[in-house]
Amino acid sequence: MAHTPSARKQRLGIELRKMRDAADMTTADAAAVLGLSRTKITLIEQGTYAVTPERVVALASEYEEGDSAYIDALAAMAGDKNKGWWEEYRGSVPQGFLDICEFEHHAQGMYSYQICHPPGPMQSERYSRAIFQDNQVRLTPRVVETRVEQRMLRSERLMAKGTHPYTAIVHEAALRMQFGGRDVAREQLDWMLELSQLPHVTLRVISFAAGGFKGPGQAINYAHGAVPRLDTVSYDSMEGPIFLHLVEHLEEYRAVVDQMSDRSLSVEDSRDLIAKIKKEI
Repeated sequence: MAHTPSARKQRLGIELRKMRDAADMTTADAAAVLGLSRTKITLIEQGTYAVTPERVVALASEYEEGDSAYIDALAAMAGDKNKGWWEEYRGSVPQGFLDICEFEHHAQGMYSYQICHPPGPMQSERYSRAIFQDNQVRLTPRVVETRVEQRMLRSERLMAKGTHPYTAIVHEAALRMQFGGRDVAREQLDWMLELSQLPHVTLRVISFAAGGFKGPGQAINYAHGAVPRLDTVSYDSMEGPIFLHLVEHLEEYRAVVDQMSDRSLSVEDSRDLIAKIKKEI
């Protein structure tokens, strides 16, 4: 059975479709440029048929796309044949887990807003295990351990020295959740404080005193792409992560990100509040 295309492959296809639509050209026009059938053009745009960097450049030229940095970024996406570490877990964890890892791996910078849980990459092993054990669908111990292992490796890779900037804005509500009990919750707060000392990590808290705020109540992740047009937003749903890429979506969520930043405490005040919450738990 063929694999479901990754979110990144789907995104490449979506961008090619956007260019074609902007040029007011048909799949038949694109097929003539590449010497392929219309069916294969459709499959390319769905992310289920591979396209070479050279063909991406040829299509962009035919579509009269003038943004060279954007074209180069798309060509690089097409040419990336390396399998990420997350592929070892294909078939063992939900597809959405793999898509999020790929999403984070290729981002030039990450912004994460969380209201109910600490960000996945900032969760301790015991806290992560408690969350999976409390899943709405009861998971077997083996499945739980596989998911915990994958999440810990995801954290290790994203928090490693030399990686791109990672900013987490966490609502106070998430910090007071006691998944796994008081000891696990305290350990989780200590772990977040430790990670917040990393040079590429910024951790800030929105306190209850901040009042209301713009935006949805679910987790939001904003990834900066190689060029702004390739930025991506993801948010959680019961079916897995939902990825947004339309210009109007990106503009809307950039505004949300800016407001969250404005409402959050400074880095030092955030650390002080986390330490205070730990004492109160």
